[in-house]
Amino acid sequence: MVRDAPPLIFEDRDDAGRHLADAVAAQLPRHPGPAPLVLALPRGGVPIAVHVAARIGGELDVVIARKIGAPGHPEWGIGALAEDGPPVFDQAALTSLGLSESDLAATVAGERAELARRTHLYRADRPAPDPTAREVVVVDDGLATGVTARAALRWLHGRHPARLIVAVPVCAPQARDALTGDADAVICLSAPPQFRAVGQWYYDFTQLTDFDVARALRGFAPS
Repeated sequence: MVRDAPPLIFEDRDDAGRHLADAVAAQLPRHPGPAPLVLALPRGGVPIAVHVAARIGGELDVVIARKIGAPGHPEWGIGALAEDGPPVFDQAALTSLGLSESDLAATVAGERAELARRTHLYRADRPAPDPTAREVVVVDDGLATGVTARAALRWLHGRHPARLIVAVPVCAPQARDALTGDADAVICLSAPPQFRAVGQWYYDFTQLTDFDVARALRGFAPS
């Protein structure tokens, strides 16, 4: 589903999660069979995914991805890695910067090492969740370029989910539209044309820690 709405500003991620959970529940009514798998993109997607998973009676876990930033501008995501998958690049961004994928080999290696660190921290010896033949909802706190979500979706596609949904409270319209080819449905509560950054649409956009993520995952109990 692609849904436009008037621009919203959320109090915090908990507020955004409650709103998003209602929208996801409308797409995934409860039915007999395997529970939906709700996968948060850490760190920011975790508190939002907690509300989504509780609302739809889903299993909560994470899909771990890392943004590949532009040289000299690490906040500008021009690629991403997810789990053990290959890097996914924004080819238009590479062309505009005059870069090739090989130019970013050192950056990719560094992000893969950080991905491995977070995987161990969040899962320890627990295996990655199996999405095969399940309805899967990928949740983040927002989409700016969408490249990190795209890497996660493509990694999941290779594991054959029954249905793959990406759900976020707010997103850039271009990011939302770009992901329609990678997901069966895109749920975005607000896609303001004046989008500049995810944090602009939250009154409280406090950065989360690895401890926050681990605590949320440990404490989750579906209703």
